[in-house]
Amino acid sequence: MKEIPVTLKRSIELLGLFLIGCIIVIGKIIIMPLLMSFFISIMLLPVYRFFKRRKFPETIAIFLPILLVIIVAALIVWLFYNQMIFLAHDYRKIEQNLNIHLNTLRLWISRVFGFSPTEQLNFINQQSNKFLNYAANILGGAAGSATGVLIFFGLLPIYTFLLIMYRRIFMKFILMCFEPEEHTNIEVVMQQIERMGKKYLLGLLIQLCYITILLWGILAIFGIKHALLIGIIFAFLNLIPYLGALIGNILGVLITLASSESIVDILFVVGAIAVVQFLDNNILMPRIVGSQVQLNPLISIIGIFIAGAMTGISGMFLALPIMAILKIIFDRSERFKKWGVLLGDEKKPAKAPLRFPAVRR
Repeated sequence: MKEIPVTLKRSIELLGLFLIGCIIVIGKIIIMPLLMSFFISIMLLPVYRFFKRRKFPETIAIFLPILLVIIVAALIVWLFYNQMIFLAHDYRKIEQNLNIHLNTLRLWISRVFGFSPTEQLNFINQQSNKFLNYAANILGGAAGSATGVLIFFGLLPIYTFLLIMYRRIFMKFILMCFEPEEHTNIEVVMQQIERMGKKYLLGLLIQLCYITILLWGILAIFGIKHALLIGIIFAFLNLIPYLGALIGNILGVLITLASSESIVDILFVVGAIAVVQFLDNNILMPRIVGSQVQLNPLISIIGIFIAGAMTGISGMFLALPIMAILKIIFDRSERFKKWGVLLGDEKKPAKAPLRFPAVRR
């Protein structure tokens, strides 16, 4: 039998990637909560097994961990809502501080660039009108977005419950799709995925807690108002790799600008966030997650942006664990091992692959 040309193989692989991307974009309202539920179910499996060992009925043993997650999520939403109320109570003070900072900025622009306050005001009014027109155009999609959010969070507990309950059927289906001699390899892959998923998601939860507490404590020591709100916002945005930390920094500075007249407070906020990020990236998170997610930073950033463009914030959050799962699968497959090399963050070859053929193997 004639072997398929390499170029045709690569073309089929790229076509498959394109079709998978189209399917995800078209069905993201259904697929994204399913993927999120998959990772949640992996994290809840130890809790489920704990209740099963205590002779709880199957349904109750699945329902209790999901109920625990719902209660924790509700407490986080309640805490964030209360902090937003505290921020709203300072509305008058925030308005005064913003006017002070805007006047200072206008004087600085006039002195450095020569634009008078009147010209600046006219420019702001023009840009505001453009922004309002743009906002009016996208308001039609706001209701659809809100509906999508409700569907997303409504499907999460249902999907999670069914994934845990029927996990053995899904596993049997996967095994039946492959030859018996490959079942051992598949079992190893599934164990690695479960181990990675549990450790990664549990690490994110721990990270969420200690970043909030650390940032809140440091800012409170320096007397920064709304320190807890800044800590909560930054901790949640930091769950989105790379991009989330930048947005969290900006929002922290904006909240401080609105609630304080002193520029020194902004320096305290930026410095505190930098210290917490340093501890998180170099000391705490590597010890918690360990080597479970070893991905190429460049490919990770590209994957996060592609996932965000395709499916929104949920895709950006799930991009890293999904790529980590793909790397586990690719590493155990001879046919797709090269994709695992592309995704991985293994030690760089000491010699150039173009000059030394042995390095390519």
